[in-house]
Amino acid sequence: MSKKINVLLVDDHAVVRTGYKTYLSLSDKIDQIYEADRGELACQLYTQLQPDIVVLDLSMPGIGGFESIRRLIQRDPHCKILVFSIHNELVYVTRALKAGAKGYITKNCVPDILIAAVCKIAQGGTFVDPELAQQLAVAMATIPDEAEKIKLLSPREFDVFCLLANGYTSHKIAEKLCLSYKTVCNHGTAIKEKMAVKTLAELTLLATRQGLIERYEA
Repeated sequence: MSKKINVLLVDDHAVVRTGYKTYLSLSDKIDQIYEADRGELACQLYTQLQPDIVVLDLSMPGIGGFESIRRLIQRDPHCKILVFSIHNELVYVTRALKAGAKGYITKNCVPDILIAAVCKIAQGGTFVDPELAQQLAVAMATIPDEAEKIKLLSPREFDVFCLLANGYTSHKIAEKLCLSYKTVCNHGTAIKEKMAVKTLAELTLLATRQGLIERYEA
């Protein structure tokens, strides 16, 4: 029998983790399932436990999902990460894969997809939700300039961008992301420069065209 898979499950909602942990444990291919409620702890546990795969949500407090991917890959370039998110917009998929994730599935997929993705990635493969993979293939032929600009944002800038576009104030963003108010303002300035916009209204319009409004939770 092949070696069983040790999983690090990263999600800030305890009830969600319990549900997915229960389902994963039903598979005879899964061994240990470790848990973390945010990216900072996930990075620490990864170094200590060396799991075969990290199943990671994107929308978490603290450093967030994208920065977590970056730090995990920085610690171990061979780290196998499966993003498991509510977001089905291609901008999230492309950013996650570009950051180093080996797979991307949504929380709306059937449970068997989670097991299939975990197993394939743990064995060295890649896995993208079939529906998203088809959309991604079509979109790659004609990627809008706006999408290219969004790729220029750092993981933290992307988080701030989404929250600003969804109507959060800089003070509220600082609270949600555990940043200083000044840092958020600096990110806001950098974002506008990279997006080539001058006002928050323009930023919001750009986010709307990219499907990033009312779908983002930090």
